[in-house]
Amino acid sequence: MCRHLAWLGTPRDLASLVLDPPAGLQTQAYAPRRQKRGLLNADGWGVGFYDADGTVRRWRSARPLWNDASFASVAPVLASHAVLAAVRSATVGMPIDETAAAPFTDGRWLLSHNGKVSRAALPATLDAESVCDSAVLAAHVFAQGPPALVSILRDIAQKDSGSFLNVLMTDGEKIVGVTWGDELSYLETDAGVAVASEPWDDDPGWVDVPDHHLIEVTRSGVTVTDLEA
Repeated sequence: MCRHLAWLGTPRDLASLVLDPPAGLQTQAYAPRRQKRGLLNADGWGVGFYDADGTVRRWRSARPLWNDASFASVAPVLASHAVLAAVRSATVGMPIDETAAAPFTDGRWLLSHNGKVSRAALPATLDAESVCDSAVLAAHVFAQGPPALVSILRDIAQKDSGSFLNVLMTDGEKIVGVTWGDELSYLETDAGVAVASEPWDDDPGWVDVPDHHLIEVTRSGVTVTDLEA
């Protein structure tokens, strides 16, 4: 099981989102507070963001986030209005290398998957960034188009009831998230909205998104939809 977060709002430096919060992604790599499966997310990490002209940029690594001094040295000066970051706990049997670390990308989209999927429930051949389950899931979503995300997850769950399918996506203009086997939480501030596997601090403004819900964040606000209604 992995941990991930997304931000949409006024530009914030990556350190303030990924490294600095007291219970943020860096801490969640070795001491998550709400993780249901697994205790450590040390099998790599990644962050995707958009520069001033909207170009997608990524920094990924196979090392633990807390051990990446190079990223820590530049994160305070890298800022973006839209960010997607993740720390990884690799599914058993999956490779531990940079290409298997989220976020995965296609065009303007970034995608992170928190969970696991049986390869039998995924297409056999796709142009994925890695052979790992999360990368193949991302390629499947990109191939069909992000609007098909929920139907894709439903189809996978029918084929493999043991799948955990929490997903976060952004195209730089919105965030789309699905809770499927685990929760997400979101925090609305004057500067923007954060969506994360778990709150990065004890701010009472964090709101939990229950299982089997869709969360959509735009400049206009937050919408949460029950997928079982």
